[in-house]
Amino acid sequence: MVRRGQADQSEDMSENATRQQILIVDDEEVNRTILSLMFDAEYDIVEAPNGMEAIDTIEKNNNIALILLDVIMPVMDGFGVLDYMKEKDLLDEIPVILITSMTPQESEEKAYEYGIADVMHKPFESNIIKRRANNIIELYQSKQNLEIRLKEREATIREQEKAIRENNEFMIDALGSVVEFRSIETGDHVKRIKYLTRILLKYLAKYFPKYGMTPVMIDQIARASALHDIGKIGIPDSILLKPGKLTPDEFEVMKTHTTIGCEILESFKSPYTDDFYQYCYEICRYHHERADGKGYPDHLTGDEIPISAQIVSIADVYEALVSERVYKSAYSNAEAYAMILNGECGQFSDDVIECFKLAKEDFFNLVEVINMFNFT
Repeated sequence: MVRRGQADQSEDMSENATRQQILIVDDEEVNRTILSLMFDAEYDIVEAPNGMEAIDTIEKNNNIALILLDVIMPVMDGFGVLDYMKEKDLLDEIPVILITSMTPQESEEKAYEYGIADVMHKPFESNIIKRRANNIIELYQSKQNLEIRLKEREATIREQEKAIRENNEFMIDALGSVVEFRSIETGDHVKRIKYLTRILLKYLAKYFPKYGMTPVMIDQIARASALHDIGKIGIPDSILLKPGKLTPDEFEVMKTHTTIGCEILESFKSPYTDDFYQYCYEICRYHHERADGKGYPDHLTGDEIPISAQIVSIADVYEALVSERVYKSAYSNAEAYAMILNGECGQFSDDVIECFKLAKEDFFNLVEVINMFNFT
């Protein structure tokens, strides 16, 4: 049953419909009437004579600002209503004042365990209960408004971060592709390395938890892989674009692209360097190291090579094998897979080789899709 304030009954129905509700739950009609008269000038009053009807009212109304709840009632008592509200996570949304004739210690200890707003004892004083009720409603609504504003602010920040991340990724991909265009390639090498790197990292995270690979780390390393060959921008065209095999001296110059890349990255280093920069640096410098120590530029061995560089290294080798270059034709998936496992294209750690084996089908499928659509 809904009672509208006597002073407002002549107002437009649509205006009254916007008023908030107070639900009064008590099996004694006289108590409901007394409480109703306290609040009906400002709120629409909804009444229920027992806990079961109270629950039905709560389910049908979404504009309840406060519940004044008796404890001892037939059919279902007040604690039954609180059990329902706790199960539905409603106690953080709708404040409850428990009105009881039970002794303070007996009722309050149990009631406050539910997280109710307040407890008042019969017989109650109208001025006190009205003041407490209005304060509690205002407090809860301020809290809810603050939560709404925080969620809106959080959503705005997420959108801004997404835009910044997309812009950064565009610039990173563009910078990484400069080398590929300079090498008379399509520029898609960078994209393919990112796909392959991400695949390997997901297997690493799943089967090798010792590396502590998280989704954030996977995303950062995959993005950083785009800059693995950025140092080639400092290699002379006569060497970079040479269609045949490099001489020993030329190869020594080519090897410097790892350190040149690090010099480029260091020129942009800020005091607030984060993990992403570190991954860029590791990948740029160490993606030509070998597990047996015969790589370059620092001849690291085994676990001395950062896992980020190891993963990008095998992705880079595989992509180079299955792609056509000015100096070679593309190998098939099966040929490239066998060459890597046979140690013909570098030496990789056991963990990285195992990830490569696990990713075999994913790698093959990706290359088939690339060949089908050509990504150009």
